[in-house]
Amino acid sequence: MSADYILTAFIVCLAPGIGVVYTLSATLGGGMRAGFWASVGCTIATMLHMGVAMAGLAAVLHASAVAFQVVKFAGVIYLGWMAWAVLRDRGGLSVRPAQPESAARLVWRGILLNILNPKLPLFFVAFLPQFLPPGSGLADLAGLGAGFSAITFVTFLFYAALASAGRQRLLESARAMDWLRRAFAAAFAGLGLKLATASAT
Repeated sequence: MSADYILTAFIVCLAPGIGVVYTLSATLGGGMRAGFWASVGCTIATMLHMGVAMAGLAAVLHASAVAFQVVKFAGVIYLGWMAWAVLRDRGGLSVRPAQPESAARLVWRGILLNILNPKLPLFFVAFLPQFLPPGSGLADLAGLGAGFSAITFVTFLFYAALASAGRQRLLESARAMDWLRRAFAAAFAGLGLKLATASAT
């Protein structure tokens, strides 16, 4: 992997999206442990999307408007539910201290949130070939995919560590927590709206 690829991938991963919002909210609700497992789930979803792209299924998704719309609106509905659950401060989606959730549940939610974004495999199809030299094979593509997944995980852990470091101070302010809860709900709703208006091209 070139330094240009690593830097570009890091910038892409650093941009706030569904995974970042979920990792931050999980960390504030359950501490660094929750943030770690949320990061694992989001990274697994990235790897699955990468596999879809490498298998050529992204081209099928791109060609089938019906398939794209079905996956897209499933994601929109789920993000809408996440926004409502955070706003209502419910259970594991609360940004306040809550009963610890199992690692499996945190991971599964991270996978589900990110797997329902049909733009990701299409993004990989467009992004990865730019960094493949002439004559590259499947092993080179797999190497780029593995590198991107690793950078994704490190970036999410970075966000989790930031949230964990400021968690106690935030938890001590009821007003700050109320605003934070509304901000996360608005973020999930905004991401859902952005996904609803996305096209396959």
